[in-house]
Parts: sequence; structure tokens; C-alpha cells
Amino acid sequence: MSTTDGESNPSCNELEQEGSSGTLPPSPTTQSCEESGFAKKRGEYKKRSKAWDHFHVKHVNGVRHAICKYCDKDIAADPKSHGTTPLNTHVAKCPLNPKNKHTGQATLCLGETETLAGEVKGALISWKFDAEAIRKSLAYMVIVDELPFKHVEGRGFQYMMRTACPSFKIPSRWTISRDCYQLYLDEKTKLKQLLKNNSGRICLTTNSWTSIQRINYMCLTAHFIDNDWKLNKKILNFCPIASHKGTEVGKAIEKCLLEWGVDDILTVTVDNASSNDVAVQYLRGKLQNWGKAVLGGKWTHVRCVAHIVNLIVNDGIKKLGESVDCIRAAVRYVRQSPSRLKKFKECVEIEKIECKRLLCLDVPTRWNSTYLMLDTAQRFERAFERFEEQDPYMLQELENLPTKSDWTNARFLVIFLENFYQLTVKVSGSKYVTSNNFFTDISHIHGILIEMTASDNDELSSMARSMKEKYDKYWGKIEKMNMLIFISSILDPRTKLEYLEFVVCQMYGESDGTTIAGLAKDAMFELFNEYKMLNTPASHASSLSSDSPTSKITFHGHGNASKTITDRYKLEFKKRKMELGGRDAKSELEKYLNEDCEEDDERFDILLWWKANSLRFPILSKVARDVLAVPISTVASESAFSTGGRVLDTFRSSLTPRIVQGLICTQDWLRSSKTELNVEENLEELEAFESVSGFWIVDWSFCIATLLVAEVAVSGLQFLDCGLQLIYDCGSVEFLICSTRATV
Repeated sequence: MSTTDGESNPSCNELEQEGSSGTLPPSPTTQSCEESGFAKKRGEYKKRSKAWDHFHVKHVNGVRHAICKYCDKDIAADPKSHGTTPLNTHVAKCPLNPKNKHTGQATLCLGETETLAGEVKGALISWKFDAEAIRKSLAYMVIVDELPFKHVEGRGFQYMMRTACPSFKIPSRWTISRDCYQLYLDEKTKLKQLLKNNSGRICLTTNSWTSIQRINYMCLTAHFIDNDWKLNKKILNFCPIASHKGTEVGKAIEKCLLEWGVDDILTVTVDNASSNDVAVQYLRGKLQNWGKAVLGGKWTHVRCVAHIVNLIVNDGIKKLGESVDCIRAAVRYVRQSPSRLKKFKECVEIEKIECKRLLCLDVPTRWNSTYLMLDTAQRFERAFERFEEQDPYMLQELENLPTKSDWTNARFLVIFLENFYQLTVKVSGSKYVTSNNFFTDISHIHGILIEMTASDNDELSSMARSMKEKYDKYWGKIEKMNMLIFISSILDPRTKLEYLEFVVCQMYGESDGTTIAGLAKDAMFELFNEYKMLNTPASHASSLSSDSPTSKITFHGHGNASKTITDRYKLEFKKRKMELGGRDAKSELEKYLNEDCEEDDERFDILLWWKANSLRFPILSKVARDVLAVPISTVASESAFSTGGRVLDTFRSSLTPRIVQGLICTQDWLRSSKTELNVEENLEELEAFESVSGFWIVDWSFCIATLLVAEVAVSGLQFLDCGLQLIYDCGSVEFLICSTRATV
């Protein structure tokens, strides 16, 4: 064994062998080795690694272990098997190690903050480097901007991050996928708590979709008004289903509701597929079993207005199919070749047509795209006529060119369809209340069809009659209509019952209109009485009777007799009123109906009105809170399929359903509730981008320009919009992110 002064001594075994072969007495060195007990054991090495400054030593079954001084973590540290590498790794990552905490002074810089109204304003903020916050914001960017997981391994993105924030270690695509799913679980927990604390009922919309993977997905969306009287739209599930059969859809909805712990369902809005009728019937039975069905669930089924309008308009367009086909063929011919399109633009300039729109093709099965195509094409009628004269091959390829009659029909059709187009856009909103305008919208459609039926144009009149027949199939008889259509209109302080009575008499005649208005009023009182019963505590009546003896005891035990007797009389009076049918509660609805209507102002906020008057109408406000949350279209669920089509494209078709649900649901939850998605193509901006011939680079944004060159095929210029802003809010707020236009 080595001594402290560095000299080498013979071992104890060698001395023992020498002593046994001769008669020499044991030497003092041999004697000291035997007395010390280390004759056959080698001494421990001196701990030279600085990692041991952070650990306590502990021996377990003869194996040396290191116990962290900060977090008490037990790490095997045998010198022959493990070494000190695990110790150094733990010291660098230990969350309780004071040296790992950033204790430096925060940096003041000019950043951006978001107000409660959703506005982004400049502000002086303090910033510290936080790797965890940057990782979370990176997951946010991938989800919100619909980027592939491998985007973080892209050469351009890594170069940009090394330039902007070299201290941040970029995670791999596997790590970022786990971060995204963890963000989904965190946001799901928050949403569950929000639904648990919500005292109102929930309205559902659902639809199904087949992905590029040939997997059937069902989207279930919840609509509700929270305790602050704000309308919320949240995608609960985007899950695979076995088939599109009604029973399978109903069971899938039931499973989702049980998973979320939600059972207070008022309505389910679906399209007109027969399988959806079976699904709603199945769900109605489950709600009755749970004891949560309002009035037995007879108004649970709500049909999508947008789908009914689509059926009505498609029947009408068939009457003018020849004119539409001629114009569609002409538009397709011009757009087939860049040279033709260039020549057509020259014709537009010669004819001095002041229109910045671009010719667009339609999808024949989508009437709204047909409307947009006709609306744009009819503005270029003179340009098409000049183009026919300059292009001799157009007549050879097209059987029929658009005539004056075709363009006249197109203009009439555009004016006619504009009403339905604006109506569809209006009822498809998910950020504002739509149910209160349900009755107004269908009455507007009725009036348009009646006027067009009496038109002098025979073709338009025939088209309107065909559409009127389809209208009567769904909204012609009150037996086929959901009474919530009328109840939501009554709960609008600007219309109430008086407007409803007037309009139905105009639509269906005095006799039938009066009958329909009476049925609507009865339905309103029936629903109100149901809520009155549900919101009257069961223990309230018993507490009234139990309070009377207490009052008597108080009367005998205390001297304030007059006050005690008065309290007892008031309690007895309230008890008697409840036994007689609760006249106070009933007069609440009557008081609302007898008051004057509010002024019809575009700035009128119906939710704000009910919030301000909830104390005056405590039970009626609960009815309004639930009924006004009813969505009258399934567009909120169908819009998720557009997101699904972008998430599950041909390059990411191997994503599992669990990850797909996490990405789509979390994107819906994270997006600002104040922002409406503009799904329509901005033709003027598209033309501006097409006219750009190259890139120019700002001096301080070289890393962004490099990123675009490497990654533009993956994410496009919209990559700069939302997610990247959040990353630099956490990682490098001193770097000013340029806008999309400034980069191009």
C-alpha cells in the first residue's frame, strides 16, 4: 500500500513468507500490519473528483452509493463499475442545486404584452433565460402553426436558433412530440376544471370524417356560456370510430362524455344524415337514464341550418344548370394556360374593368363556391367577349360559349344567392350567439322565396318554387321544427313574443300564425317551469317548516318579541306561496314579457344584457344562458376536419390517432377565443404575392432569411405568425421578428 510520503514498502504477505522460512523474529512492520487489520485489504482511493463535493457516501451491501446533498437522490457510484460520470451528470441537472438556478439580474427590454381584450401592445418587460419555458413555447409553435415534429431538426431552424439563442439546446423530434402531448394533457386538465365549475348546460355538435389513413374520425365539440357570460367553443374529442352507423356514433359520444365527466347536455346539433337521427335517439335514452334530460329530451335534436340551406340552394341551382355550366367551362378554359390568363388580363385592361379579383373555379357540389365563381366571372363579361374574338381555339374546344342570356341569368342568380351566402356565413359563427337569430333567419329565407316565386323571369320563378318545396319539407310545419327556434327568439330582449307573433302571422297566415305563436308561448312556459323545478333546492321547503319552531323557541328565550314574530310570519308566508305554486317565480317570466323591447342596435350584446339582468330574472337567466348557447350549425365541428386534413397530409400519414387528437384539440384550446379563422381565400392578397419576383433581406434578419430558404416548403411564410413569436418572447425578446411582408 502506498504511503502518504510516496515511498514503497514491502507487502505484509512478503514479510510473512520470509518469516516462515527463517528463524528471524517478526519485524515491527509486519507486526503493525497484523495489528491494524489491513494485512489483506487494499486501502480506498482518495476522492479526487469535484463531484463528491455535492454527495454523501453510503455503502449498501458492499457497494458504494452517492446521496445527493440537495435532492437526496441515490446514485450507484462504485469506482470499478460506475465511476463519477453519473455524479457529474446529476450535478449539472439537479433542480435543487443552487448553481443551476439563474440568479442573475433580469434584463429590461421592450417587448409585447397581450391585454384582456386580446390586443397586443408594446411594454417594458423583464426577461430571464428559461429553457423550460422555451421548450413549452416550442411545443406551442408546433401545435398552433401545424408544423411537423421534424421541423425542429431542420437545418434552417437550428441555424436560426443558434444565432438567436445559442444557450438553448434544441430538443429532438421525439422529445418535442412528447412535449406536445404533455401540453395536451395539461390543457385537458384545465378544460376539465372549467367544465366542472361551469353551472350551465352544454350543447354539442358532432360530425364524422375519413382521413387519408382511411380511418373514420368523429369530432365532438362543446358549446357553453361560462359563469362570466362568455360563449365558449371547445373541441372535446377527435377520436376514431368503428363506422359511421348511428349506434356506433352514439356510443362514441357517450364514451367521450363519460371520459370528460359531462352529463348536463341540452342539445346535439347534427346534419341531416339518417345515421345521426339514430345517434341522437341513442344519446337521448342515455340522458334520460342519467336523469339529465330536459323535458325528457324532446328538444335534444337540432338540425344544422347550413346543411338545410345547402339542400335548398342545390335544388334551385339545378334549374339554371346550363347557364352555370357554360360560364364554368369558360373560366376553366382561361385558367388552363398561363398564356391564356395573360391574354385575358390584357382584355381586362383594354375594357377598363376596375376589378382586382381573380377568376376562380368552383366545386360543383358546394354551392357557395359556385356563387363566388359566378360573382367574380359576371364582373368580367366584356373581357370574356373580347377574349372570344382574340382566341380562335376557344370556340373549337367549348361546345357552348356563354351568351347574353347566360350572363343575365348569372347576375340574377348572384343577387339571389347572396342572401343565402350571407346567411350561411352568419349562422356558421362559433364566437357569437346564433340561436337567437334562428327564427329571424328562416323567416328571411321564407320571404326571399316568396318574392322570387312571383318574379317575371320564368326560370328564376321555377327555381324559387323548387327551393320553396324543399324549405317546406323542413320548416313548413311546426311539428317538424324544434321549439327552441322560437324560445331563443323570445329570449332576445329586442324581439320577445310580440315580434314572433307578428312574423309567424305574416309567414303562415293569421289563423295558423296565431296557433303557432300560442304553441311557442306554451313551450316557453313549459321550459321555464322545468328550470324552476330544477333550480329550486329540495331542502328549501323543509327548511321553511323547520325554521318555525326555532322562531318560537327564540321568542320564548329572548326579549325581542316583535322582530321574532315578524320573521316567523315571513317564513310562513313564503312557505304558503310555494305550496300555492310559486307565483313569484312564475311572474318572473310574465314580467319579462310585459316589459318593452330593447332598441335594435348593431352594438347590442345579448349576453351582456342577460348578465346585467340576471339578478332581476334569476331563473329565466339560467334558461337564456343555456338556450343561447345552442349552435344552429355543425360548422364548428367540420372546421376541425380542415385542420385534420393539414395535420394528416401525405407527408405525415403515419401519425397515431392519439397524437392526432392531441394536436387538433390542443390547437383549438390554445388559439385565442377573440380570433376568428378566415377560411376564405383573400384573392387580392394572393395576387400581390404572385406578383413578387424575389426575396430581399433585412440586415438584422439574416437568420430568418436563411430559415425561409431551408424551410419554406414545409411551413410557408405563415411560420412567422404565431408560434415563433411566443418562442422569442421566452428566448430572445431583444430580437425583433419581422412580418411576413417584410421578409418577402
